[in-house]
Amino acid sequence: MRRLVPLAFLAPLAFGFTTETPLAAADANLSKIKLPAGFTISYFAQGVKSARALAVGPDGTVYVGTKDDKVYALPDRNKDGRADEVVTLATGLKAPNGVALRNGALYVAEINRIIRYDNIAQRLRQKPKPVVVYDKLPNKDWHGYRYIAFGPDGKLYVPVGAPCNSCEPEEPIFGTINRLNADGSGFETIAKGVRNTVGFDWSPVDKALWFTDNGRDMLGDNLPADELNRLPAPGLHFGFPYFFAGDVADPQLSQGKDAATYTRPARKLGPHVAALGMKFYTGRQFPAQYRNQIFIPEHGSWNRSSKIGYRIMLVKLDASGKQATSYETFAEGWLQGQKSWGRPVCLLQLPDGSLLVSDDQNDAVYRISYKG
Repeated sequence: MRRLVPLAFLAPLAFGFTTETPLAAADANLSKIKLPAGFTISYFAQGVKSARALAVGPDGTVYVGTKDDKVYALPDRNKDGRADEVVTLATGLKAPNGVALRNGALYVAEINRIIRYDNIAQRLRQKPKPVVVYDKLPNKDWHGYRYIAFGPDGKLYVPVGAPCNSCEPEEPIFGTINRLNADGSGFETIAKGVRNTVGFDWSPVDKALWFTDNGRDMLGDNLPADELNRLPAPGLHFGFPYFFAGDVADPQLSQGKDAATYTRPARKLGPHVAALGMKFYTGRQFPAQYRNQIFIPEHGSWNRSSKIGYRIMLVKLDASGKQATSYETFAEGWLQGQKSWGRPVCLLQLPDGSLLVSDDQNDAVYRISYKG
């Protein structure tokens, strides 16, 4: 019989922590994570089932989308770097992966629509009814997890992945990145040829959109590479389904096509690493060499004969902020040999400059901080 820890002992641990998951086991896993000198990793929250995209409100409450049917809120009222509890904000949704905040409202992206919870900070425990913002997204599960974020232009950005491994899109909406106004109007496509992006951010230097893209499967262990792409202006085509990583031709669909007519990636990443929710680091807590650089969580390969990914990578840019100069490991240890105990998904920078990491295998959100 499962015995819950008394309420008096819950803070600062996540709500619902039980004696079946002792702290010693949790610490043993975290001790496997290798970070650069001066960095530490801890649990911000546990028991956050299928944790995916992250967003933070003005009061410091962190909102978590999932690939399940729930959206969570993680308040940290005493600002001690651990969530006070795990609040189930909404249930019965269709893979509500994406979350974003705007003017006190929480926007949530399901597979087939975008909804909004107004005045969310005051209604966490009310199971509020959502307002439908946009309901014309394709209802396809394959590559259907939507990542959303508001851009510098105030518009809400949402991708639509390909409903296949590699195919001619059956509708123009597939394999795209799109944006719309906060009220759901003005939907427009700004990038094409994007197989499946589940993470993007804007450069703090020139506001260009950068995004990860997952390469196709079934071309062997080492082809193609995943991609890190840069979109300086709307209208570019990034090659899907004809070419991957700029120069890997699709065996069936590339005939008669020229790779030079499509936009090449800003950086090739590892093959099949499943690069997801990238972020520019703009905080002041980490050392200066990390500022305005790109962190990329790699969810990890699913069918490669030797697993790869399951880590957080760092892509460094030159002084212009436009050219990627290196691609190196920042945090690793979720993969032990060929067995994983966690899969990092998304990143979120907190106001204090620490970095949160979601994990949909270990059902957790971690906090990476720097103390020097």
